[in-house]
Amino acid sequence: MITSQDLELFGVVSGVSSLAAAARALDVTPSAVTQRLRQLEQRLGVRLLERTSRRLHLTAEGQLLAQRGAEVLANLEELAEALVERREVVTGHLRVAAPFGFGRRYVASAMAALRTRHPEVKLTLTLFEDPVGLRGDAWDVLIHVGPLTDSALTLHRLAPNRRILCAAPSYLERHGMPERPEDLRQHACGVIREDQSDVTLWRFSHAQKEAVTVRVQPALSSNDGEVIKQWGLAGLGVIVRSEWDVAEDLRQGRLVPLLPAWQLPDADVVALLGARGGRVARTAHFLESLRQMLQPVPWRV
Repeated sequence: MITSQDLELFGVVSGVSSLAAAARALDVTPSAVTQRLRQLEQRLGVRLLERTSRRLHLTAEGQLLAQRGAEVLANLEELAEALVERREVVTGHLRVAAPFGFGRRYVASAMAALRTRHPEVKLTLTLFEDPVGLRGDAWDVLIHVGPLTDSALTLHRLAPNRRILCAAPSYLERHGMPERPEDLRQHACGVIREDQSDVTLWRFSHAQKEAVTVRVQPALSSNDGEVIKQWGLAGLGVIVRSEWDVAEDLRQGRLVPLLPAWQLPDADVVALLGARGGRVARTAHFLESLRQMLQPVPWRV
């Protein structure tokens, strides 16, 4: 009554806001999508979608089909992969999600290396600003920089990474060097509004002193870390950036580290595995490629 093609079609439809978007994703006409959905509903004898002028809404039956259908397709794919892997061939679809900057610089290269060694693997890389907004079924591996825990997911630590408080020499010439965390309240600070955290609350620890929390009043803000970095390099204010991103700028003197005795919370590079991500060979090979790329840690060489 239901084929794998039906499940694939409905999986796409359930993840978009319109039939036109589904048609683009499937590379067919909207009328073809509409006809196949109507035939599927007729065969099942239930209504799967409610269509409004703005978007599609799944009925209770549609939600059940989308959920169970995704599980069936995942099981079929896993079975096929298990059979193929008996021939020692790495195959299947690897879906990775990663932050924009780190994804471009490191993750894309590791995925390319995987594809070069195992050309039967299909790759999809989704770059994000906010991992909270990603659907959990849209990725097999999520690369994240910073603290992110989920008890339902398997976490692999890939590389150490500090967060660095810094500013350009031109800014410090005009405004002076802060001597303690509280001085930051009088400085122009830049923040990245890319997730749900309180980005204006900066926490500092010290080997011999009590921890200090400072509420900064941002003069600069953006949802793109690269923009904040460029503003920092231009001498517009004090910024906090990942070690991996500014290590070369610090070595070349384009940025100067501030308050060296005080430490911000680390932001290690980690990989989170989805429900089935850890059970397939392509995931293990990808993580090994990425680990090799990050050892020795390139921003500390």
